[in-house]
Amino acid sequence: MRTATRLLTGSTLALALLALTPAAASSARAEGDPANGEKLFRQCKSCHTVEAGKNRVGPTLHGVFGRKAGAVDDFKGYSEGLKASGIVWDAKTLDPYLNNPKAVIPDSRMAFAGVAKPEDRADIIAYLQNAK
Repeated sequence: MRTATRLLTGSTLALALLALTPAAASSARAEGDPANGEKLFRQCKSCHTVEAGKNRVGPTLHGVFGRKAGAVDDFKGYSEGLKASGIVWDAKTLDPYLNNPKAVIPDSRMAFAGVAKPEDRADIIAYLQNAK
């Protein structure tokens, strides 16, 4: 395992972790409750908005579905690992990232431990899916 960990670095590690998650087997459509997701999103509001063109410490999450990670042009705070990850955000890529951002992108600048409950992540993802 130690050898495999050394071989899987950066974006390779991120893609491997995404492929191994149970969410990878599910559809890319969020199945949660967007109304509850909006309430749960309050914990994200100190760093993110869902308003178009409005960044905070983190980038806007408006239109995040279908967007390549690290692609908000006027946000300059992305880590190199996030920009190089090749991730395109959808339900199956957001779920493991929201669960443990540092496990997916080790050099992520997102200072957030994650959302432990799968149902809470599904609700936040459903809310973000409608944030366009």
